[in-house]
Amino acid sequence: MKLHEYQSKQIFSKYHIPIPQGRIADNACDARQIAQELGGRVVIKAQVLAGGRGKAGGIRLARTPEEAEALTTHILGMEIKGLPVHKVLVDEAVNIAQEIYLAIISDREERAPLMMASSEGGVDIEEVAHISPEKISRVHINPLLGLRSFAVRDLAVGIDLPHQHWKSFIEIAQKLWQVYCETDASLVEINPLVITVDQRMLALDGKVVLDDNALFRHPDLSDLRDLDAESPAETEARKYGLSYIKMEGEIGCLVNGAGLAMATMDIIKLCGGRPANFLDVGGGASAERVAVALRLILSDPNVRVVLVNIFGGITRGDEVARGILQALSDSNIKLPMVVRLAGTNAKEGLKLLATAEVQVAETLVEAGRKAVTLASS
Repeated sequence: MKLHEYQSKQIFSKYHIPIPQGRIADNACDARQIAQELGGRVVIKAQVLAGGRGKAGGIRLARTPEEAEALTTHILGMEIKGLPVHKVLVDEAVNIAQEIYLAIISDREERAPLMMASSEGGVDIEEVAHISPEKISRVHINPLLGLRSFAVRDLAVGIDLPHQHWKSFIEIAQKLWQVYCETDASLVEINPLVITVDQRMLALDGKVVLDDNALFRHPDLSDLRDLDAESPAETEARKYGLSYIKMEGEIGCLVNGAGLAMATMDIIKLCGGRPANFLDVGGGASAERVAVALRLILSDPNVRVVLVNIFGGITRGDEVARGILQALSDSNIKLPMVVRLAGTNAKEGLKLLATAEVQVAETLVEAGRKAVTLASS
């Protein structure tokens, strides 16, 4: 779950990571008032869950409250990468002497958190990694030992940080580690972490991505989710405990189990097709949950054929079949469907589907080939 910049910086502030003064505004009058309170010279920053805000004109410097009002009116009428701007962050403008990148991510290959720093702050880290990889300093963190001061000093040396700023840099890095651990984040990022002309160190921008699987431990953070940044289908799927991600293909996938869902998408690609979604109905899926999942798939106008791939352990084939029949009876959309049922009560499920207009496959490869053929025709 991605957080907006202002939400991320609010969390940073709770952990005493220094941030600029600023407040959120959803109209131009409020932006003007905030600018007056901050001394007139401010930065207006669009709050959308998309990168490239600056290049799209969503981050602008205002020198007066009147200019802040005009810029806010313009930015609130924008769309950035298809997302409408409903709020802006009005931050004090600071005079920057140096920009630094600092972040912690989950490194799956090393099975440990990775802290990264770079002297090339203020730009996408992917761009730095591509053009000047030697300018990124890295250190893995032992989760049992935590982030040690000597490790942060190694980062400071790696980015040629002036010695006078090491103490502040170490403090901010260790507080960022606290944020990462205590919010169950998969990414915490300050870009840029700036050194101002008057030698302050501030988190000028912030990004936090939370692990959805840990949100039950953080109901306060769960409430920060921005539903405007999600497709209605993904929001609906979450209500029923379904894992759904929309993709760009034409073959809708209804599968139980994340691993089997990934394998199903791989088979579709191998057979020359493109999956329209990732959808895991989970173990023990009821007929109601299957029906909801199928309705979500059918609501995608790009879908030409549906592939159902169920391997019944806890999940029962007859329950899946009832869900399919229920969804088909409720929907006016009639699309070709390929069903592969195996495991618990698979025979009973296939008997129930005998009256429906579906094609049955015995293996996943056969199901993939049939789905791709139907989609292409």
